[in-house]
Amino acid sequence: MSNAILAAAALLLLVTFPINQSRAVEPLSSAEFASHCIEYRTAPDGTDGIFCVRYIQGFIDGAIATDERVTLNVAAEYGEEESFTQRAMRTRLGKQMARFGSSYYAEFCLGAPVPLAEVVDHVVDRFEQTNFKTDIPLARNFVYQVLRKDYPCEAD
Repeated sequence: MSNAILAAAALLLLVTFPINQSRAVEPLSSAEFASHCIEYRTAPDGTDGIFCVRYIQGFIDGAIATDERVTLNVAAEYGEEESFTQRAMRTRLGKQMARFGSSYYAEFCLGAPVPLAEVVDHVVDRFEQTNFKTDIPLARNFVYQVLRKDYPCEAD
């Protein structure tokens, strides 16, 4: 009888308190992202149009912030008793950052301030070319591909 009571109490606890209340953030699919961006041309100030713009802006901001932090961490690491090769890499790293900006190592360079609307137009254009369907499952990979293709870092 005590086993039945313990089992009932355990079941009650499981029902009352979900095992995992903090779920991982699910990545946005390209299909869902496209469903917002399809509205951008006709209603850029509508909820879907704004979602499309803000997702792209967040992606760029995140890439730049992350790339800049990684670059600073690498430079700091090289500052500790660096060899000739490490010093050469550090100085080259600094030159690339100065020339192309902090997204250089993310493999896209927006260079001089590029209007956000221009970047959004590039992403929406790519969706329109594929009739808002893509074989790239995640929105972040789709946006990244567009940025790398349309905003490459040009070497001298």
